[in-house]
Amino acid sequence: MTSSVSIDADGKAKIKEIVSEILEIDPEEMTDTSLFKEDHDADSLGAIEILSALERTFSVEIDQAELTRMVNLEGVIAVVAEAQAAK
Repeated sequence: MTSSVSIDADGKAKIKEIVSEILEIDPEEMTDTSLFKEDHDADSLGAIEILSALERTFSVEIDQAELTRMVNLEGVIAVVAEAQAAK
């Protein structure tokens, strides 16, 4: 499904802030394509926390199946954009 909603710069910054806080990563160390698990030693519990925080922050519902796509910032932004488009 292609998203008709795109996340603006503020939304992307908020997502990066949430992810870096939960994974305890310096935001400057994280790129759009750096992998949370491989590059930043994130665990699966962190992914669940990120999903939950994104749902609260953006008032969306994200299926846990989407966790497989949420491996980097790019993937998280795409998942949030699709969740916003679906609501």
